[in-house]
Amino acid sequence: MKTNHFILTVFFALLGATGFSQDSTETIDYSIKTSTLDQTINALYTVISGEKGEERDWELFKFLFHPEAKLIPSRKNKEGTYNVRYMTPQNYIDTSGEWLINNGFYEKELARTTETFGNITQVFSSYESFRSKTDEAPFMRGINSIQLLNDGTRWWIINIYWTQESEENPIPQKYLPKN
Repeated sequence: MKTNHFILTVFFALLGATGFSQDSTETIDYSIKTSTLDQTINALYTVISGEKGEERDWELFKFLFHPEAKLIPSRKNKEGTYNVRYMTPQNYIDTSGEWLINNGFYEKELARTTETFGNITQVFSSYESFRSKTDEAPFMRGINSIQLLNDGTRWWIINIYWTQESEENPIPQKYLPKN
């Protein structure tokens, strides 16, 4: 009888330690974040935004993008020529992720112009950037040119190509809020 009691005790101890524990490799279902165009664009802005010291959900960030997607920032160099850099979502995380966390960064959409043909969509999304939710004035503005694909099941970001506003290159009025 003592042997049976001992075996049952060990069995329940092992069951409690393994059978009822949370699986740390459990994947999160992000499909709702890409079921509509609006949800996809909103998830993009939300996932890169956060206060200083706040981790970003890089798994969601990568989920938004097609496996062959590119992020393409465009900047004017010291010589006055515009250059572009081509990055994968992982390259973006590797080069910008730490900066976003160390400095705080919120990107808010100002206005959106959308053109769709069949399953492809082009979004011109003007934005302003802040270091914190509580900031009143943006430190930067610009336009994200976002190309998306709807595969019949979800939206995929194919490319984001963007540039910042400058004195010599202000955001055109047609890409700003209408009020």
